[in-house]
Amino acid sequence: MTDTPPSNQRGRLFRIYNHYRVVVSVILVALLFVDPINFDSRFRSMDYYQAGVVCYLAINGFIALIMLAGFQPRSRHITVSILMDILLLHGLLITSTGITNGLANLVIVSVAAGNILTPTRIGTFYAALGAICSLGISTWSVLVFGDSADEIVRAGSLGILYFAAAFILQYISRRMLRSEALASSRARSIAELEQINRQIIQRMRTGILVLDRFGRIRLANAAAEELLFGTTTEDTKLPSRGRNLPRPLRRGLDAWLKDPARRTEPFQATQTSPVVQANFTQLDQQRGDQILVFIDDMSRVTQQAQQMKLASLGRLTAGIAHEIRNPLGAISHASQLMNESPNLDEGDRKMLDIIERHSRRVNGIIENVLDLSRRRAADTDLIDVGQWLSAFRDDYLQTQSNEHQKSDDILLRTERELPLARFDISQIEQVMVNLCDNGLRYSKQATGERRIELYAGVTGDGERAYVDVRDFGPGIAPEHRVSVFEPFFTTDKSGTGLGLYLARELCEANQAHLSLVEGNQPGCCFRITFAHHGRMI
Repeated sequence: MTDTPPSNQRGRLFRIYNHYRVVVSVILVALLFVDPINFDSRFRSMDYYQAGVVCYLAINGFIALIMLAGFQPRSRHITVSILMDILLLHGLLITSTGITNGLANLVIVSVAAGNILTPTRIGTFYAALGAICSLGISTWSVLVFGDSADEIVRAGSLGILYFAAAFILQYISRRMLRSEALASSRARSIAELEQINRQIIQRMRTGILVLDRFGRIRLANAAAEELLFGTTTEDTKLPSRGRNLPRPLRRGLDAWLKDPARRTEPFQATQTSPVVQANFTQLDQQRGDQILVFIDDMSRVTQQAQQMKLASLGRLTAGIAHEIRNPLGAISHASQLMNESPNLDEGDRKMLDIIERHSRRVNGIIENVLDLSRRRAADTDLIDVGQWLSAFRDDYLQTQSNEHQKSDDILLRTERELPLARFDISQIEQVMVNLCDNGLRYSKQATGERRIELYAGVTGDGERAYVDVRDFGPGIAPEHRVSVFEPFFTTDKSGTGLGLYLARELCEANQAHLSLVEGNQPGCCFRITFAHHGRMI
């Protein structure tokens, strides 16, 4: 810990002290014109005194000008300046009336200033030099001019004052510097802690909002930006300040203000946003003018709960799959053998077709449930979404069983300069295959043509990529939109109801979000919104 003021603070203090010296020297020069006749009769050497006063003003004025021009004095400059002050002031005492002149009091100020600016051993040297000069002047006055010996006593008193000022100010200055250094250290620590807390809050997966009593946003972390507004900005300068709250959150806030014990219902801020839960609390219990809001992503909680259910279901399915498949295989094999009999009428063949179709459906349900329970962790890579989607389209067309499938039946559009995305290619391709199969099937039902559209775009913040799979089928009824991703929900009698659920689960495993997007165009549009490429999975 240093015992000297910082250079910028020392420069400011010296600038103030030099202003004081300029004022004093101007006053001394002005006094020459007040009563020069009496001055001449009382002063020992009026000419030298006048020259000394003018030189003192010239030196101080020159220092003021160069400091005004931007000169930053260092320790050696300050030391030379203080020493010059002490010597010049004592020179003025010699040419005036001696130690009894009031100019001796100015030496005390110079010694004090020196000990404030440089509270080290050099400050004691200032006091010693001042005391020696004062004693020398008083002794010289007694011996040469026959002045009273009281001047020596006065010089000794001044010397005591010099040393007292030096010791007291050195002690005070050191205490102040140590206190300032401690305060600066604590301020840096607080600033570092604040920065750490800000970084932690910004990287928390729980969204955090600070609202005023009118519901205006004062602070939002990155998770809140993403969950509520679909952005992922890392800016720490309050990026959401001034935005309006989403309507569902505003309704929840109004309900909480009326009844703080009431728990708000989960909601979606936008169509493509995950389901979230908001919890409110007063940031300042006494004033109550700020409200802290915690935004939790319910999809994670739901995902954990469903994974526990699926784990139990997987163990159960694994245990009974063998017992189910044996009789199921026997039923299927028996139906195939019966179907080969030439003695069956048309009604019996329809019954056998029903048996085979539902046997395949039961087997598909078992396979899907086993796939869910055996799902591996995502092995992610940094992917160029545009190139990947183009390659996926080509591979998917090659796997189509219909030899007359045209490339125009799967239209591909991509925006320029798509952000990178981080995901497991095999898992996301499994999702895309499911969505494309569904889209082609429903488009065929509605229009007679197997046709879908793939589109790769960028979210509003320009940070994340998304992929839309749009079909031209009959669409989904409004009352069924909230249930399409639930397990075992289906409107197709031949479906298992696990395809879209499995697709969303795979997206969540890659920190992507699968959603049903509403639009004015016919059919359905499913959107995969990828996580920011900088986020590690």
